[in-house]
Amino acid sequence: MRNIVIVGAGPAGLFSAICCTTEGRNVTILEKNDSPGKKLLLTGSGQCNLTNAEAPGKMLKHYFGADRFLKPSIMAFDSQKLIGFFEDRGLKMFTRESGKVFPITLNARDVLEILLSECARQGIEIKCNSRVTSVERTSGGSFTVGTSGGFFEANLLAITTGGKSYPYTGSSGEGYSIASKMGHTINEPVPALAAVCVEGNPFEELAGISLREADVSLWRDGKRLARRFEDLLFTHTGLSGPAVLHLSREILAGDQICVNLSKWKEEEAETKLLGLLAMGGKKSVKNILLQGLSIPERIVDTIVDLSQTKERIGADIRKEERKRLLRDLTRLELKVSRTDDFLTAMMTRGGVSLGEVNPKTMESRIVQGLYFAGEVLDFDGETGGYNLQAAFSTGYIAGLSMRNRSAR
Repeated sequence: MRNIVIVGAGPAGLFSAICCTTEGRNVTILEKNDSPGKKLLLTGSGQCNLTNAEAPGKMLKHYFGADRFLKPSIMAFDSQKLIGFFEDRGLKMFTRESGKVFPITLNARDVLEILLSECARQGIEIKCNSRVTSVERTSGGSFTVGTSGGFFEANLLAITTGGKSYPYTGSSGEGYSIASKMGHTINEPVPALAAVCVEGNPFEELAGISLREADVSLWRDGKRLARRFEDLLFTHTGLSGPAVLHLSREILAGDQICVNLSKWKEEEAETKLLGLLAMGGKKSVKNILLQGLSIPERIVDTIVDLSQTKERIGADIRKEERKRLLRDLTRLELKVSRTDDFLTAMMTRGGVSLGEVNPKTMESRIVQGLYFAGEVLDFDGETGGYNLQAAFSTGYIAGLSMRNRSAR
């Protein structure tokens, strides 16, 4: 009997176990929480954005440079295969216009129940309240895993503990400690897919208002580092929404976020504003902007307040007022005070160095018989189902590899 131990009962761990069990294998999942899948239940605000319907080639472009590492797993187990896994077990899926895929019930618990039912069907034992306290390599090449409830012997061991985001769900970084003690390099974990706080937030009263396909860029020391054309959400403390969430992995305190509210190109912006003001004549600047731009009224109210043009009509606006208005419409500069921490960040950037893991098997290049899957690895993707897909895909490869390895 070959013993396989998997540390962490999130989607990567559960799926690794499901994909490695056949006769002659004893698979145990160790979970420190009192129940499995706590973070999974939060995905998509509880509705579970399971994956994205994009083809694998397009999907791989959403992983911030980890595409080469993730290619073997995404290609082997893509979104259509993941959808098929759940639909074959009675949980139908549907796809929104954005490509995001959800269970028809819009309930993450239904996704978790399918995984747990499959584990039960295959005889996989999930031991909750089992925090791993130590991992030792034996002289024979197997592993002794110490937990709060005793010791487990493993011929093969998988670390699927997640990252550090949403620590109250159990993702607090234990996997990094285990990997480090086994000789792996841990690239510093930092929050990713996080909202940002800005100094003197001028949009504090606009919390909850969003701007479609905003032009948002990140600047540091006078240089533009990145740019996104995606939805922007105003919050009580600053900015969120895909445009900012996807920039957040690069943002440092003191950086500038510039928002082009007008969506005008830089070289044509002044001409366009002059044209609007000239045509507006005796209309207020606010009404001119409302008619000429696709911006919510409350945002326009804030802009005319910032530029001190609230009391002006188009024909009477002064040159310096017009320049302020142009600046606030096309390059509204907001200074970052901080990004949100792991408590609210959706993902972790950093983790086990990808160069030390075989992407075709998810086995450690340093310790034979040690495997990794999911967010404990140093990859992070955009919002839209990409990160959950990567957890399942790497879990699939790790499980399949352990199954093949133990069959030798």
